[in-house]
Amino acid sequence: MSLFLDVLLVGTSLLMIMLVLLHRAKGGGLSSLFGGGMQSSLSGSSVAEKNLNRFTVYVAVIWAVSIVGMGLFVRYG
Repeated sequence: MSLFLDVLLVGTSLLMIMLVLLHRAKGGGLSSLFGGGMQSSLSGSSVAEKNLNRFTVYVAVIWAVSIVGMGLFVRYG
């Protein structure tokens, strides 16, 4: 069980980093380094951006649950 939680935590952490960097820059953040700043002048949000937001929230929830699971596993063994 501990190995599963470790792998899940590392996997979701890396995925969260990638997903956050893929978001459109709204103030010249790190995502503008990869060319995202050019598209920030477009108004409205596309379906792809909405799906990216949903997927990021789902991964964040799984990440938080895995952290709580790791804490419970460490505390109660």
